[in-house]
Parts: sequence; C-alpha cells; structure tokens
Amino acid sequence: MKITDLQPTNLWKNFANLNAVPRPSKKEQRVIQFAKEFGESLGLPVLVDHAGNVIISKPATPGMENKTPVVLQSHLDMVHQKNADTAFDFEKQGIDMFVDGDWVKARGTTLGADNGVGVAAIMAILESKDIPHPPLQALFTIDEETGMTGALALKGGVLNGKILLNLDTEEDTELTIGCAGGIDITASGNYLQKKTTEREGLRISVSGLTGGHSGMDIQKGRGNANKILARICLTLCQSELIELASFTGGSLRNAIPREAAAEVTLKKSDHENILKTIAVLTEQIKKEFHFTDPALDCSCRAVPAADLVADSSFSVNFLRSLYACPNGIYRMSPDIAGLVQTSNNLARVELKEGNFQVQCLGRSSIDSEKTDLQNAVAAVFELSGAAVKFSGSYPGWTPLPNSELVRFMSDLYAQKFGHAPNVSAVHAGLECGILGRNYPDIQMISFGPNIFGAHSPDERAQISSVQKFWDYLLEILKQIK
Repeated sequence: MKITDLQPTNLWKNFANLNAVPRPSKKEQRVIQFAKEFGESLGLPVLVDHAGNVIISKPATPGMENKTPVVLQSHLDMVHQKNADTAFDFEKQGIDMFVDGDWVKARGTTLGADNGVGVAAIMAILESKDIPHPPLQALFTIDEETGMTGALALKGGVLNGKILLNLDTEEDTELTIGCAGGIDITASGNYLQKKTTEREGLRISVSGLTGGHSGMDIQKGRGNANKILARICLTLCQSELIELASFTGGSLRNAIPREAAAEVTLKKSDHENILKTIAVLTEQIKKEFHFTDPALDCSCRAVPAADLVADSSFSVNFLRSLYACPNGIYRMSPDIAGLVQTSNNLARVELKEGNFQVQCLGRSSIDSEKTDLQNAVAAVFELSGAAVKFSGSYPGWTPLPNSELVRFMSDLYAQKFGHAPNVSAVHAGLECGILGRNYPDIQMISFGPNIFGAHSPDERAQISSVQKFWDYLLEILKQIK
C-alpha cells in the first residue's frame, strides 16, 4: 500500500510531500520555502519572520468567526539519523518510507514523523474547504531539534490566538501540559600527541544499541555507546595494553548514542590478550543490557596503525572523564510519579589529531537543578583540562492542570474515546515554555499520535493512531467556544 492511500488521505499526502523535502535542523531553507509556497498556493496570508518561522493565517469558517482564535503549531525540522550500513544523503534525498501493517516506517533512517505528522495535519486543515474551525494561525517553527532557536526568536505581537495547540506529543493517550528546560554543554581542548612505531592498529566498535530520544526515552535505561566504549578503552589503557589514536561516537545532542568507535595501537605480543579482555567485557555488558539493547555488539578489526597517538596520561584522564560523566537520570521528580526531573545525555564524542570535543544535553524541570547538573558535568571534564561552555539554554513549561483548556480537552477526550487521557508533564523539550515567554496569556497544550523510536532509525508512526489524533483534532476545532 502507498503512503498516499492511507486515511486520512489529505494528511498522509501532505506528509509524503513534506518528506520529499530535505529538512535537517539548521539547514531548513528548502522546507521554509516549501511551507511558504504551500500557503501562497492557497491564497492565504504568509509571513516568514527574521528567524525563518513560517506563519500562515486562515479565517474562520462561516459561523465560527466569533470563536476563540487558535494557533496550530509544529516544527519543520527533523532529526537526521541513519544506520551505519545505510547509504543515504539527508541533504539531497527524501525519506524512503513504506507501510508495514499498522505502521509507517523508513528504510534505515529516521522517519520524520516527529514532527512531520503534526505539520501535515496543519497543512491538511489549511487547505480544507469542509472542516469547521475558528480563526487560525499555523505556526511552523524551525530548528526545534537542535536548540529551539525558531521559538526563541519568535517576537511578541506576531500571534493573535488565545489557544495554542502544539502537535508534538508522541503518545495518543497523553495531553502534555509541561516540559523540561535544557542546556547544551560542550567540553573541548587539545592534547599532546606522540609518535608510535612497531605497533599494530585496531578499530574497536560498539554498535547495535537501541538509542532513542534523550528526553522521552532517558528513563528506559538504554545503553549509551560512548559510555560503553569508554569503559572498554579505559580498562585497556589503564593496563597499558593500548594507545588511543581516535575516539568518535554519537551524533546529535538529543539522540541517545547508538554507535561509537575508537582506533588504537598495540604491541603484537598483546594482541591475543586484548581480544580476550574485550570479549569478556562485551559479554558482561551484553548481559547488563540484554533487555534494553538486545542487539548490542562490540567488534574489532585490524586497521593500519596510526603514526600519532594521544599522550598516555591524557588518554587515561580523558577516558576517566567519559566514564565518570553523569549520564541518564540525575534525579527523579519527588512531586510527579514516574517523571524524570533532571538528566544528562553524553551525546557526542570526537577525539582525533590533537583536538577533542564532547557534547552533552542536560535537561531539568527545575532551573536550579539544571544549573547543578551542568556544573557537575563541567567539573568532570575540567579535571582533565577541558574548557567547558554552556549554550542554548531554554526554559521549561510550568504545568497548569486546572486551566480551562485542560478541562475542555480532557472532557472532550473522555467523551470521544470512553476513558480519561493521561494529563502529564514530560522530560522532553517542547516549544511551549519558550513561546509562553512572549505570549504569557495564551493557553497551551500538546498532543499527537503514537510515534515510537523518535530520533532513531527505528522511528515509526502508527496509522490507526494518526486517524485517532486527526479525529480528535477536528473535534477540538469544531467545539472550541
């Protein structure tokens, strides 16, 4: 079955058209133009602001002119992740999608359902001629995935709605009314190298991890490839069995690392001992992560020996920093059962040719605890001589569980589906908290269809859930007073 044959057809048609446009975060020029031309083709007023956010306005359907104006909001960019054995150029190719039972998936890459399904739903409403709705503004933000710079840059006075519906939640039983804030933490520096002779080269690779969203999935205890590889390499370095030439792992700050690799040199006489040590460690780690990461693997292969390696004392200290760096849950919320309050993702590591950089993403619902976390991470890397910078800080979104909008949405959900929704806050970052700074009087809520495996090549959208989400969205627009 083709994607465009699915129901609702207008939503899936727009999703297919959107996914044909390359749209990596911070490189959204093509998708901005796509959204602009879409609005203009409908004869609707279109504004592209100084940051690249696209705002399309549509008047109310007849008889609904006096209803509460609504902003429908989703982000245009998507996380670009692929499996190591997948040949794909995200800057040139559209996503290769297929239908698998009740799911839409992509071949070897992220799908872009986060947040493309939300964008497509808004597009379908904008082009509709028979869907009742109040006065609408569609807000398509940019760069949500790597800094939320579009939301941060949106000026006051642009939006005229009184209600904002964010379509970026990924479970169809959830109404999200709060989220964590975040901070980018970057440790960098340089190190001494030394020449190496009469050595063999070995590439140690960790792969097959489940990965996932560093906010929504952080509580699931999944393995982090950077942490696992650091554990293996540190064991070997401390025993003076290897010298470290390079270390590369992870990709994006908001994705739990699935793969990492290090190139090392060794004495030929130590080769067998090293492989045995790695095999023992690998079996131990596989047992630890057998439930969360059943496909975890560590492999070794011979490579040409590097001419230069990192100074031995630096290598040990650097690997100790990676080993000690807080990763995963830092603290659970004492107020909301099951909610992660503060976490860190050791997202990307790159060490080669005398320079290194480590990228983390810290999240917290409590600003003071976010500061404590970032200082803890900084301390770990400063002890090994790194310079640490903080950037991209954004605020959380404070829940208002008794607001008029929450009551309306909850009651409508219960009437339509026969059970109450789960009204909650999430540990992921949503743009609502940022948008609320310049629009403090707008009531906001987030919801969406089931999208599993976001930020990984396992990402998939449930077709039946998209239909449920669509029906609920249309009912909201019809019944808003």
